[in-house]
Amino acid sequence: MSGDAVLDRYSEAARAREETLCCPVDYDAGLLKLLPQEIVDKDYGCGDPSRYVREGDVVLDLGSGGGKICYMAAQLVGAAGQVIGVDMNDGMLALARKYQAEMAQKLGGERVRFLKGYIQDLALDLEAMEDWLAAHPVSGAGDYARLLDWQQRQRAERPLIADASVDLVISNCVLNLVQDAQKAQLISEIFRVLKPGGRVAISDIVSDRVSPAALKADPELWSGCISGAFQEQAFLQAFLDAGFVAVAYDKWDAAPWRVVEGIEFRSVTLTAVKPEPAVAADRGHLVIYRGPLAEVRDEAGRVYPRGERVAVSETLFRLLTGGAYGDAFIAVPPAAERPVVEDSTGCCGGGSCC
Repeated sequence: MSGDAVLDRYSEAARAREETLCCPVDYDAGLLKLLPQEIVDKDYGCGDPSRYVREGDVVLDLGSGGGKICYMAAQLVGAAGQVIGVDMNDGMLALARKYQAEMAQKLGGERVRFLKGYIQDLALDLEAMEDWLAAHPVSGAGDYARLLDWQQRQRAERPLIADASVDLVISNCVLNLVQDAQKAQLISEIFRVLKPGGRVAISDIVSDRVSPAALKADPELWSGCISGAFQEQAFLQAFLDAGFVAVAYDKWDAAPWRVVEGIEFRSVTLTAVKPEPAVAADRGHLVIYRGPLAEVRDEAGRVYPRGERVAVSETLFRLLTGGAYGDAFIAVPPAAERPVVEDSTGCCGGGSCC
């Protein structure tokens, strides 16, 4: 499926509102009051990932469009926080940037910036590349090779979004627009830019079955956030494969948004955490799984029987009791500080979640 249909459709949507590009979403009316009406009217999404923003966060919004979620998030991060929007569509970027000065005045400071880039290649600065191309036009294979070399150096030396620089990655109905062959790279890039312990809140469309090739080839369905959607189980698995933990559907619309050829397409919000580096050490931290299931198993295969005290590393203790798993675990911290005892078997059986 060509990206031209996506670019053309969203360029037009930046000029005039297109109702078919969005699902009904109940946004926080208090946060919307501060926003220019044009940005509110020309927003296209299927959820509200701004609900996951915390004070002081550095937030990255993938496919930020006209900037609605960015400007909502900017009110939540506070003076110490920062919001970065990334989009590749000039029309949407122009709309978002049009109100930057006005919003900075309302917010009491410049907290939001918008960058031109591909969400599946967050190191490549597209505006810098366009400047380079203006001075070095590509008219042959040799020129193209020099462009590829420049891109490689730019990604390494001046990445658009640096490694481990973001607390929270959010997105609103955009991942489905990325080509299937680039979706794994997209999620790998999300993992790269997050700090250890960083979070993900992705609102998107998923399907109950894999879309057939005929649907994927339909430019109207692809650009309309339908046929490029992840299959619902594959969406979770893609984040697990990239190294995330605590991967879950925090929101799941019971009713599908659309049904096409018997396939249900619905809005969900996926949450996940980038684990901190594993430390196989025993300081006396314990957790108790509350229930109601007889037992649960984490991503590394460790089992937590209901009501039973389980010894965990300090890193895993923070993950299980820090909110990523809701209130599923009771925290039992050490009664007193004790020396580190190395666990020769490896934390969580050597899993990355500890």
